[in-house]
Amino acid sequence: MAPRLDFSNWWAKDTRKGTPVVVTMENPNFSVVEIDGPDAAFRPLEKSRGKNAKQVTWVLLLKANRAVGCVAWLATALWALLGAIKKRLIHRQGVTMASEKLGKGKLLFRIIRAFLVTALAILAFEMVAYLQGWHYFKNPSLHIPQTSDLQGFFHVAYVAWLTFRADYIAPPIQALSKFCVVLFLIQSADRMILCLGCLWIKYKKIKPTIEGDPFKPDDVEGSGYEHPMVLVQIPMCNEREVYEQSISAVCQLDWPKDRLLIQVLDDSDDESIQFLIKAEVAKWSQKGINIIYRHRLVRTGYKAGNLKSAMSCDYVKIYEFVAIFDADFQPNPDFLKQTVPHFKDNPELGLVQARWAFVNKDENLLTRLQNINLCFHFEVEQQVNGVFINFFGFNGTAGVWRIKALEESGGWLERTTVEDMDIAVRAHLNGWKFIFLDDVKVLCEVPESYEAYRKQQHRWHSGPMQLFRLCLPAIITAKISACKKANLVLLFFLLRKLILPFYSFTLFCVILPLTMFVPEAELPVWVICYVPVFMSLLNILPAPKSFPFIVPYLLFENTMSVTKFNAMVSGLFQLGSSYEWIVTKKAGRSSESDLLAAAERESKTMNQPQIYRGASESELSELNQIKEQKEAARVPVKKINKIYRKELALAFLLLTASVRSLLSAQGVHFYFLLFQGVTFLLVGLDLIGEQMS
Repeated sequence: MAPRLDFSNWWAKDTRKGTPVVVTMENPNFSVVEIDGPDAAFRPLEKSRGKNAKQVTWVLLLKANRAVGCVAWLATALWALLGAIKKRLIHRQGVTMASEKLGKGKLLFRIIRAFLVTALAILAFEMVAYLQGWHYFKNPSLHIPQTSDLQGFFHVAYVAWLTFRADYIAPPIQALSKFCVVLFLIQSADRMILCLGCLWIKYKKIKPTIEGDPFKPDDVEGSGYEHPMVLVQIPMCNEREVYEQSISAVCQLDWPKDRLLIQVLDDSDDESIQFLIKAEVAKWSQKGINIIYRHRLVRTGYKAGNLKSAMSCDYVKIYEFVAIFDADFQPNPDFLKQTVPHFKDNPELGLVQARWAFVNKDENLLTRLQNINLCFHFEVEQQVNGVFINFFGFNGTAGVWRIKALEESGGWLERTTVEDMDIAVRAHLNGWKFIFLDDVKVLCEVPESYEAYRKQQHRWHSGPMQLFRLCLPAIITAKISACKKANLVLLFFLLRKLILPFYSFTLFCVILPLTMFVPEAELPVWVICYVPVFMSLLNILPAPKSFPFIVPYLLFENTMSVTKFNAMVSGLFQLGSSYEWIVTKKAGRSSESDLLAAAERESKTMNQPQIYRGASESELSELNQIKEQKEAARVPVKKINKIYRKELALAFLLLTASVRSLLSAQGVHFYFLLFQGVTFLLVGLDLIGEQMS
């Protein structure tokens, strides 16, 4: 019998249980007793660790019930996926084919389709060879049979394929895979350094601070610098869903009214939306808010042209700072008091950037995955770069610029679709410093549909490459240190904007399925499993509540590499779609506090009958027209899903490669290819943005 490991006697030797008690009586009829611990007679009996048959039965039934529930859930999910494939792919019910305006996108789809057809042919070839018992591909060091061993024409063709594969196909694939692995490791090292920098910032509690009372005048008489002149701009274009809440939030900023001007820069081409925005501006203007409405007849330059046109107004010259908010952003009333004071006594500071917070981050799986990426972007990338080198890319919104910095850097330019990054790079080259405030958050939305997210990511990844071509000569000739030039060229542009989508798409969507058909160039397990999982863990640290979504996050990031790679190529070679600007579709989500305030206003409105006294017939007709247009805006529009051909083609390619990996008994490769193929299938059928139950 094995000895029982009981350490209670050891603990009892060093630990005295109980409190010593001394009992004395006036009449000593009793003796003095010292109680050191429980008496042996009163010690509890040891409970048997064994379980009877009934308990074991209940435990087994409980585990069986959980297993059956898990199997049932998987079966339900598989059945729902098959139903979606039948409905959307075969019968084409409620779906449309996503159009490819860009020739490069069509070319990429044709290449993937040809790759898929070739993979299917090779798989059929390998299956026949496998059934014939020619398992040469299972041996890492291939043994090519001699001429006397050949069995018929098909066997000769198969052996010729093995020889051609080993001599001509495997070497270039191996060279490309090694190159991509090196890029992968460099980018992973960059992520680790950023995470270590973030940990150092949190450990040392480093953050930008405001010394003293920023609004206290320096002397009794001079109080002119108490509240600087601030211009607030809200650029928008056909933002029917969010215009009202953004204008309302900005109009409630806590700042002296005579030192604040709000510009609503409307580029809408829909007259009904223009009418609604004008009415909203008029409503706040009647309440004493200094707000104006601007509309351009010709929408040139998109957002950059809109901001440039607004900054050219004569009255802008008296303002010192400009705060910019996109149409779906809702700043807190104290936003300006938390950001503008950082400029005081800091003449080299050009930008103060606040962090984004998302009102719809838990809406569906797509929004949760976006939240992981953006939390890492703000808390790690921008915070670390802001603390250590005082430079990061302007996010285009939720930031305050010193107008002098904008003017000295050349102002807003219309040459790219990333005007925010453009002005940030030019300001950095002119010596201006940036500050990132991680504790100042502005509410906004993330795209809830894959179509909107895909278009947004295309713009975000094509614009930087387009900007890199334009800014490279200026970076080389700029009068800044060599370290700053190297950071801009090697890290900011090449590593994080070009190399990342390149190796991600090439390694996981091209080389990995290729190695299943060319086993001589097999990728090691740590490249496709261990390192990506570790890097996903690092990315998910700023959003710890999203830890259960680490596997979907890893698979979805590989899936998005197709869109990012296509956008990167179009921007680098200045193809047509790199100049295309599509406004990200908003849902008009509000925070809980906004919803409660709206409900309270609505209840007051319902309890108090509205009587418009002194209003003319034309004004009443305008009010009725506004009500009708708002009611029409609330009518839900039936969602039409789209089918994305590149993603579907890659899904079938990866699933084909997973079947091939079964023949060579590669378990890790099989599961990775299977799950990655299913993820591509979900994205291709536009199922990734469906509502979460």
